[in-house]
Amino acid sequence: MAHVVNHNPATVHPPAGGYSMGLELTQHRRLLFISGQVPEKTDGTVPEGFEAQCEQAWRNVIAGLAAAGLGVGHLVKVTTFLTDRTQVVTNRTIRRAVLGDHQPALTVVVVETVDSKWLLEIEAIAAE
Repeated sequence: MAHVVNHNPATVHPPAGGYSMGLELTQHRRLLFISGQVPEKTDGTVPEGFEAQCEQAWRNVIAGLAAAGLGVGHLVKVTTFLTDRTQVVTNRTIRRAVLGDHQPALTVVVVETVDSKWLLEIEAIAAE
């Protein structure tokens, strides 16, 4: 696994959502860039409701990691695209459940997705 150094300077507001302000990779063998994962199942169906969609998008991210022999502990950067500000707390709760104590660098933005049935999209970078 890559050697990761977290940087949370005391002169900047502390991270509120289980993330690091900055991550430094001092040694790594490889990087994996996971394209934005939408909440579609393998059969193309989309779960109803934000919570189910968020869990599905994370399952898709985890599948991408697993295909490369990696896990959530290898994540160094996650960007989540939400379609509504009201999804922030639920997104944070599910993300924390998925990541446990791991705290990659995070960005969360509110956007319009390409397909209106998708309530979010998650992209990620992992390092080993």
